[in-house]
Amino acid sequence: MTQHIIPGSPPIVVMVRHSKQARRISLRVSRLDGKVTLTVPRGVSDREAMGFASEKQSWLRRQLQQQPELVTVAQGGVVPVAGRERRVVAGAGRSVVLGQDEIAVPGRPEHTARRVQGFLKELARHRLSEAVDHYAARLGTMPTRLTLRDTRSRWGSCSSAGALMFSWRLVMARPEVLDYVAAHEVAHLKEMNHSQAFWDVVTGLYGPYEAERGWLRTDGQQLHRYRFEAAS
Repeated sequence: MTQHIIPGSPPIVVMVRHSKQARRISLRVSRLDGKVTLTVPRGVSDREAMGFASEKQSWLRRQLQQQPELVTVAQGGVVPVAGRERRVVAGAGRSVVLGQDEIAVPGRPEHTARRVQGFLKELARHRLSEAVDHYAARLGTMPTRLTLRDTRSRWGSCSSAGALMFSWRLVMARPEVLDYVAAHEVAHLKEMNHSQAFWDVVTGLYGPYEAERGWLRTDGQQLHRYRFEAAS
């Protein structure tokens, strides 16, 4: 990919991606990080493609203005855990401690973000493992493996070999949301599809799921606002 700039206030960075499969020029603004990608079919020059992007400048700026503000996790800031915002404060001892309204992080401030991220990943592994074990036992089967990733396009997945994968950021959402995603992926151990039979299994395991599924669609991307790079 090559990078181009549309001048203005502020300037817009556009990543141009050439694709053999593309049949037309397309422009996309990521809902996760505001990255602008211009996909260009074979035979179209960057100059022509950027002319197309420049014509769409007003639309691009509207889309970028609607992007959620990114939040860098640091002492004094907040981070959601189990659907509740916790203030990040300095802690004593060696371990991160989760309280009702705070998350206490010992050590040097520049390591705070990394330590919070590590804590959330371990908490996610614990809570997802519990939820998966619960639903899998009810279904009478068990996954072959459980892994966590920081996925952008999906909250969970189930492979044909029975391996489950989840986004560790689910631990930041309400517990009901995490439980629903766990039940959803466990249901795939029986129905590797999204047929009515699959949704019947989800309902049998979890119960009514429309509210949790709807929240993920409308608000779930907010969990990706939080950045865990060390503050400089």
